[in-house]
Amino acid sequence: MGLLKEFRDFAVKGNALDMAVGIIIGTAFNKIVTSLVSDIIMPPIGMLLGGVDFKNLQVVLKGASKLATGEEVPAVAIRYGLFINTAIDFLIVAFTVFMMVRLINRLTRLRATSTAPKA
Repeated sequence: MGLLKEFRDFAVKGNALDMAVGIIIGTAFNKIVTSLVSDIIMPPIGMLLGGVDFKNLQVVLKGASKLATGEEVPAVAIRYGLFINTAIDFLIVAFTVFMMVRLINRLTRLRATSTAPKA
C-alpha cells in the first residue's frame, strides 16, 4: 500500500499538477505556432521566392515505382521544405520560452529585492 500512497501524494502535489497544465498549454501553443508558420509566415516567403510552397520542396532520391505485384512503392525523398518549417516552428517556440523564463527571472529578482529586510 505504501507505493500507491506515495504515487497519490506525488500526483496531487502542486508541482505535478502545474506540470500537467504546462504540458497541455504547451501542446496548444505548439499548434498555434505551427499554424503561424505554415499559414502566415511561409506563404509570403514562398511567394517572394517565386511561388514556392515550402511543404513541397524536396530532393527526390528515387522516384515512385510499382512492384511486379502491382504494389506501389512511394518515392524516397529528402523533404527539406518541411524541415525548414519545423526549424522555424522550433525557433519561435524556443524564443518564446526564453522570453518567458527571462520575465520570470526578472520578476523573481524584483520580488527578492522588495521583500528583503531593510537595514
